[in-house]
Amino acid sequence: MILVLVLLMVVTTVSGCGVPSHRPDTSRVVNGKEARPYSWPWQVSLESFYPTCGGTLIAPNWVLTAAHCITFHTYRVVLAEHDMNREEGPEQSIMVAKMIIHPNWNDNCVSCGNDIALLKLEKSAVVSDKVQPACLPQHGVSLSHDQPCYITGWGRLYSGGPRATTLQQALLPVVDHSVCSQSDWWGSSVRATMVCAGGDNKSACHGDSGGPLNCVGKDGRWYVEGVTSFVDGRGCNTPKKPTVFTRVASFIPWISETMARN
Repeated sequence: MILVLVLLMVVTTVSGCGVPSHRPDTSRVVNGKEARPYSWPWQVSLESFYPTCGGTLIAPNWVLTAAHCITFHTYRVVLAEHDMNREEGPEQSIMVAKMIIHPNWNDNCVSCGNDIALLKLEKSAVVSDKVQPACLPQHGVSLSHDQPCYITGWGRLYSGGPRATTLQQALLPVVDHSVCSQSDWWGSSVRATMVCAGGDNKSACHGDSGGPLNCVGKDGRWYVEGVTSFVDGRGCNTPKKPTVFTRVASFIPWISETMARN
């Protein structure tokens, strides 16, 4: 059976990472809802001629996103963004100085994995109560089945629906690889270097690509455990086809080496 995939386009832990000054509302609401403003202070909007993808601030001058998001020559990131239709005051717009796509990424084979990229900013973001980096997980760490994590972004509210104008969040419980790789789920299209989450009535959708899968650690800090990669071609909320994320914990050596070299 040929599965149609849809891309969702339209290191050392940083000190002080993963602790929002404005705490997110994490009541176990499955359906997506508007996020509390600035409660995900590492979320960025990646923009060229228009907003295209999301991303995660992992250091004052580094953003993590998906490789498939990089299709233009010039990008900027906008931090402290909440309402896309309003200039609210705390936004920081910074040009991207360097785009580094994982060397094994193949844009003709998203299910081959390695859908990850690093963006070096022209200048460091000003860290504040509204702009803070997320923590990176330890290399190789695994998430437990049904672990509550949250996706954030300005993607479409549902397949074929309008894009969100304000930052949305949705609870996406982790689906263990042993389940997600079953033949009636994603099968061989999902690899050990990926994370599945959701698969019920909420998922990522077009425009959420590159954004974070946010999971809270035992230390109470928030970690970017996934980079939003793809959903099923039949729609964003297809049963047994949870959102697939690049598993950040599989790429910590590459992230660390890339940031050190550049």
